[in-house]
Amino acid sequence: MTKFKNILIIKLSSIGDVVHALPFLEVIKSNYPDTEIDWLVEEEASQVISGHPAINRLIVSKRKSWEIELLNPLKVTKVFSEAVGFYKELRSSSYDIVADLQGLFRSGFLTALSRGKRKIGMSGGREGASFFLTEPPVPVDYDQHAIDRYLNIASYLDCKTIKFKGEIPVFEQDKKLADGILGSDTEKNSIIAINPMAKWKTKLWEPNKFSELASGLQKDSNCRIIFTGSNQDRAIIDEMIKQTGNTAGPLNLAGRTSLKELAYLYSRCSVLVCTDTGPMHIAAAMGCGVVALFGPTAPLRTGPYGTGHRVIRSGIDCSPCFKKECGDTKCMKDITVNAVADAVKSIILKVPSVN
Repeated sequence: MTKFKNILIIKLSSIGDVVHALPFLEVIKSNYPDTEIDWLVEEEASQVISGHPAINRLIVSKRKSWEIELLNPLKVTKVFSEAVGFYKELRSSSYDIVADLQGLFRSGFLTALSRGKRKIGMSGGREGASFFLTEPPVPVDYDQHAIDRYLNIASYLDCKTIKFKGEIPVFEQDKKLADGILGSDTEKNSIIAINPMAKWKTKLWEPNKFSELASGLQKDSNCRIIFTGSNQDRAIIDEMIKQTGNTAGPLNLAGRTSLKELAYLYSRCSVLVCTDTGPMHIAAAMGCGVVALFGPTAPLRTGPYGTGHRVIRSGIDCSPCFKKECGDTKCMKDITVNAVADAVKSIILKVPSVN
């Protein structure tokens, strides 16, 4: 097996995609324990991997912040200075391997800027990403899950696949908020999380159904219900909770946790009910059972990874369509509250999946 002095992983975003790349990191480090591994990531997803014991150096791109700040003439000098510093940091090491796991123009461009003897990536790269590689793209099957596609790159580097956890690193300070809210002695099986939002409108389930689900689960399972989401989701979730009609109802934690605090919070839960979004992958990585509602996207490619999860679909012919806009989101509307509630209960009771 060829030894590598150092490797640069380029996986910039999104949060869920970066979570999917954690097993790749573990497998590489297990096979090459003396190799130093750096990771280039965008600011928003950097919390997923910050402090990871397998990472030697984290190189953070502030691309989105820079794009906003460039609209302010007073901040142009600041952005330029930060961008120059970022460029120097990226070029400060010469790598044996640069692995582009993103496969887009922006990751390809950064691959080109980096100093690497071998620059590799997957087939199916978009926006000309493959142009920046020094070797033919590694063939992957896009009907496989994203995690398995990344592991194909590890196999290409002569790695033996080992048993991996893929967990997000959390620390004692990240645990304090969740333990303070839930109590450190709360039983794992007594907490159910719901993350109802998604960036695509076509991935959303009706708010009243989430309210009905929360109300029913709290009554039937005697579990504590918590809602999670971003700060922008708080008002919508407040209304969902109000519609449950329970004054001592679910707790709204939207916007109240950092990403690492959220990861630890999910590790305290028995189940997360969610749409196809980043928190689904965080929960699965942290050992929480997932009930995922899928409509326009394909669970085979990006569903919750591992055993013990449940994927709920309506099964209509046009799904998955991968559309962000649709005049009739029947694929989501046809998912019933009873189907979701039954899936939650099957995880709590540890009933084997028939999916």
